[in-house]
Amino acid sequence: MEDNEVRERIRAGDREAFGDLYDRYARTVHQHAARLTGDLSAAEDVMSETFLAAWRTREQVRAEGGPLGPWLLGIATNKARNHRRGVGRRLAFLARQPRPEETADFAEASAERLDHQRELAAVRAVLDRLRGPEREVLALCVWAGLDYAQTADALGVPVGTVRSRLSRARKRLRALTGERLAQEAGEAREPGRGRGEVGGRAAIVALPSERGSR
Repeated sequence: MEDNEVRERIRAGDREAFGDLYDRYARTVHQHAARLTGDLSAAEDVMSETFLAAWRTREQVRAEGGPLGPWLLGIATNKARNHRRGVGRRLAFLARQPRPEETADFAEASAERLDHQRELAAVRAVLDRLRGPEREVLALCVWAGLDYAQTADALGVPVGTVRSRLSRARKRLRALTGERLAQEAGEAREPGRGRGEVGGRAAIVALPSERGSR
């Protein structure tokens, strides 16, 4: 199906076309939300809110253009941003409350899910030290695979702004990643390891070079 035909059917409220859109992009939207929130449960909420908002605002879709992925990721970015603000407000409120008595947690969890959560937490530990706009453009350009124009469209900013934010984000993230790897190397080094060899999973993102960006 051609992109313009999909757009026209979405604009007209075609539920079958919207279902196909969900099937095509749900995983992408969820992964994007997970990278921005660092929480799988929150990512599921963001994904649901994204497609609900997309359905409600379907008439705003332009009649002509490319795939609707950037449009959905733009909505997801805003929803994730709102989630983070909400979390900040709730944490500030809870910090002012008396500390509850500690209780043991005997809940069983999937090892696979815990591993995924740890990986997300490790990435987020570095990403949270970036400015919000830089983190968003990094998630869209590097992980979601959008080009500069699509990212600009998703965020509602000029292409030049995307380029400058991405350049700053890459430089900052490389520096932060180096610091984190050095710290982990010091904590994980054991007798018999070579100098500078890092044990365990110390990987963060492998960023493409500027030359490799689309």
